[in-house]
Amino acid sequence: MKLLILDRDGTLNRSRDDKVASPDEWEPLPGALEAVARLNHGGWRVVLATNQSGIGRGLFDMASLNAIHAKMQRQLAAAGARVEAIFICPHTPEDGCDCRKPAPGLFRQIGARFGFALGEAPAVGNSLRHVQAGAAAGCPPHLLLTGLSAVYAALAPSAIPDLPPGTRVHTDLGAFADWLLAQPAPAPKTNA
Repeated sequence: MKLLILDRDGTLNRSRDDKVASPDEWEPLPGALEAVARLNHGGWRVVLATNQSGIGRGLFDMASLNAIHAKMQRQLAAAGARVEAIFICPHTPEDGCDCRKPAPGLFRQIGARFGFALGEAPAVGNSLRHVQAGAAAGCPPHLLLTGLSAVYAALAPSAIPDLPPGTRVHTDLGAFADWLLAQPAPAPKTNA
């Protein structure tokens, strides 16, 4: 099994300063759904890990979030793509939970649910919090220069503040998919 963990806002869809609080506000980024389809067709199972503090702040409820994700899944399906599961943290920063990124709790939940070694699951997102959480959980981190991270486009990766060591930087989800799908398949494991 090949598994990767994506962020949502700014990675798959346009982020908003006031949060994506309804299905009408969810708008995919150009090429993002098609990138997920290419990854799926390349054998990758895609899972989302997303902070949704709008729930904890009372800006929207679980029914609204489920409606947003239903719209997202329909649009993914129309592009020939699929997200296997969506893991959310509904807490505010003040709650002090271990699942709000940059804490690694959501990633550990994903590893436990799928029975998967996180060291083989790329963490891909436009948020430093996402790549920091992924790196803390042992995932290879990948930062996309979309949404919040577009401000780093002119910087060398070494100049991006708080970027975990070893993070690969990509223009967008399509560029990440191109890179990942071009990587050689790992050698089969043998029993010695």
